[in-house]
Amino acid sequence: MILPSLILVLIFCYGPMMGIVIAFQKFIPTKGFTGSKWVGLDNFRYVISLPDTILVLKNTVFIALMKIITGLIVPLTVALLINEVLHKFSKRSIQTLIYLPHFLSWTILGGVLIDILSPSVGIVNSLIKAIGFQPIYFLGNNHWFPYVLVITNVWKEFGFSTILYLAALTSISPVLYEAAVMDGANRIRQTWHITLPGMRPIIILLATLSLASVLNAGFDQVFVLYNPQVYESGDIIDTYVYRMGLLSAQFGPATAIGLFNSIVSFILISVSYILAYRFAKYRIF
Repeated sequence: MILPSLILVLIFCYGPMMGIVIAFQKFIPTKGFTGSKWVGLDNFRYVISLPDTILVLKNTVFIALMKIITGLIVPLTVALLINEVLHKFSKRSIQTLIYLPHFLSWTILGGVLIDILSPSVGIVNSLIKAIGFQPIYFLGNNHWFPYVLVITNVWKEFGFSTILYLAALTSISPVLYEAAVMDGANRIRQTWHITLPGMRPIIILLATLSLASVLNAGFDQVFVLYNPQVYESGDIIDTYVYRMGLLSAQFGPATAIGLFNSIVSFILISVSYILAYRFAKYRIF
């Protein structure tokens, strides 16, 4: 049963890794891997010397960290609120509604968000103009664009993490709440002393595993929503590699950036799994 999946992984994940050699070559497609000139670390030096590299790295880390923080706090808060809903039909309806955006691609959501945030006909700017303020070009303003990425990412993905937290809540014994009520604890006290400690393992697990995403700010979302006006604040490593490698045909430097990103991500993934095992006893094997 594992064999078909293993074959796909070998073909699409491990097979393309042969292209890493491009990072150390002045790659010319017509000459291939064997005919292109070997330049050693020149591509890495060239990338480091570019003024945009540091800016792109800062944008990537900032956007990714904001997504990680909001991706932990918002689902936890929503899960605690849903847990207080007593009516089962209402609770399940809310869970379904917040979970639906997770299944939609950014290609679809991007078009929806472009219309919603349009400075001329978008519903958001229509409300802003209705209360007497000037419309805001959210997708063309370097100040607003990173926060638009974070907020829309939370809206799309927080439903999935909320389900995980709600599943963790079911493992907490009701006897603890009954004992707390007998001792006179209100709902806030019960949440602080019973609910949150009971959810601590899953909170620690998701927090540590999210460390691996520090250099992954979401290529598909940024690619769909950004434009040249917001390169200063919205350009990330993945989109930078795309433009440099595919649009500018600088294959060597683009591969060098991608390889650097992969190495750092591998280190972060290793650290996150070590921390997950140490604090939450989470193991892959």
